[in-house]
Amino acid sequence: MSTAQAGSKSVIMEWLTTVDHKKIGIMYLAGGAFFFALGGLEAILMRIQLMFPEFSFLSAQSFNELLTMHGTTMIFLAAMPLLFGFMNFIIPLQIGARDVAFPFLNALGFWLFLFGGILLNISWFAGGAPDAGWTAYVPLSSTSPGHGLDYYVLGLQVSGLGTLIGGINFLVTVINMRAPGMSMMRMPLFTWSSFVASMLILFAFPALTIGLLLLMLERLFDAQYFVVASGGNVIIWQHLFWIFGHPEVYILILPAFGIFSEVLATFAKKRIFGYSAMVFATLIIGFLGFMVWAHHMFTVGMGPVANAIFAVATMAIAVPTGIKIFNWLLTLWGGRIQFTTANLFALGFIPSFVMGGVTGVMLAVSAANYQFHDTYFVVAHFHYVIIGGVVFGLFSGAFFWWPKIFGYRLNETLGKWFFWLFLIGFHLTFFVQHFLGLMGMPRRVASYLSNQGLDEFNFISTMGAFLMTIAFIILLVNIFVSIGNKDNVRDPWDGRTLEWTTPTPVPEYNFAQTPLVRDLDAFWHEKYEGDGKMKASEPLEDIHMPNSTILPFIISLGLFIASFGFIYLNYPILFVGLIITFGAMFVRSVKEDHGHHIPVDRIKRDLEGDHHG
Repeated sequence: MSTAQAGSKSVIMEWLTTVDHKKIGIMYLAGGAFFFALGGLEAILMRIQLMFPEFSFLSAQSFNELLTMHGTTMIFLAAMPLLFGFMNFIIPLQIGARDVAFPFLNALGFWLFLFGGILLNISWFAGGAPDAGWTAYVPLSSTSPGHGLDYYVLGLQVSGLGTLIGGINFLVTVINMRAPGMSMMRMPLFTWSSFVASMLILFAFPALTIGLLLLMLERLFDAQYFVVASGGNVIIWQHLFWIFGHPEVYILILPAFGIFSEVLATFAKKRIFGYSAMVFATLIIGFLGFMVWAHHMFTVGMGPVANAIFAVATMAIAVPTGIKIFNWLLTLWGGRIQFTTANLFALGFIPSFVMGGVTGVMLAVSAANYQFHDTYFVVAHFHYVIIGGVVFGLFSGAFFWWPKIFGYRLNETLGKWFFWLFLIGFHLTFFVQHFLGLMGMPRRVASYLSNQGLDEFNFISTMGAFLMTIAFIILLVNIFVSIGNKDNVRDPWDGRTLEWTTPTPVPEYNFAQTPLVRDLDAFWHEKYEGDGKMKASEPLEDIHMPNSTILPFIISLGLFIASFGFIYLNYPILFVGLIITFGAMFVRSVKEDHGHHIPVDRIKRDLEGDHHG
């Protein structure tokens, strides 16, 4: 074997076996970006089909499959993993920790997500993708022919298990591993919002898991949970799905809120206005997020009392969100604002998200909801929230933390072209959809008749989607042309929090000495009120770190194989997959892993090299 081959093989094994939270974060970002591009491709194909009335670019069946896969991919396989990428890389650095609480489980969570996503997308090549909408309402999903919905059920169960593991890991990490002096009320707001989102994961995902289990038993083993003739109830699926599905919106938006809080404070050169109010608003949003799920079900016949309760709860959740909006505006007020690409996305988020929030309050009026329900008005509303909130947050965070994660800065000129094209394309696409909905155009239709007043708005919407696609291509170009831009990547934005105190690239152990936190915005405090550098809370000594292992990859691979056995009721394949999974778990349980020590001499050499750099 040549040296080059050996080197490439060792690099591949290094990434397959890593338990380093920073590398796992990068893998989440890469996997999420791939699925984001895939979901975007599915969206553009649907918009081409709807560009003209009675267009025949896609068949109705293909449209249904693209619609289902677009929603499922963007929520489960793009937005969440991308946020998990930032959470993995940044949270341990922000709280002054050397790693997450459970490095092995962290790696397992990533590989489960990836194999679950691959499993779901294999359905395209196995006789047809799922076609019952991303919400998979029964009896449509329980009676859908073929194996598309089986791939949906098992892909989401495998991927969702990874998400649940990740959420538990972040909770324990934030509770137990903060640096000395970092009380909960000194934590950066990105860490706070990710912490609350992890609490939501802990309580929301089991509901989805149970719903998917019941649907799997019905589809594969002829159970009768949702068959009305046998005493089943189709509304139970809706309750189980939305008890997960509405908190899921806050699982996505809260970390994005945290990103905006970091970015706006950094580029206004001010401490975030009303820090305590921001923390409590985040907690209240997390709590109320579980009180509003049935606003998706105003038209199923729950009755006026239930409808009124959920309407009031839905309107109430606008209050803590409004507190956040005003605090961000007051952070900007009087600040020395820098219009970087990261900050432009944060500034563009505020009016875009407020528009989505206003239409949300309109949808909360249960009587009016009878008119809006299942029209393009709803499509416009949730895209204003998800793209105007979550995706803008992802792009803002990408430009903000890119130098720390990848060691070079993205080009600001290309970044601004990207921002303006994406912002204009986004509003072109979705603003007109409010009017399409009010004019009566239903969601999830593959075609529409001409001369109903829908033609022009649909054409404008598709043009906006093309503009967003061009913007995304500019982002990809930016990533590759900026690689040599390595100037001042340690603290390029005059940062406020601990991640900017670490060298770039960040060493395996993050901090040579655990920092001592003496105030909110710990790094800013030491730079401008201390002596310019962080205080250490411990002497310089050997550091203990966990060992790499291939077992998380093998456990996930086994579940991936076993899923095919379930889908096709092929018991030999099922048993092979389960044997691989449980065999790897057994090896993990009996094999002692004491980790490895990084000697103090190497740490001193790293510090000297960083100082000279």
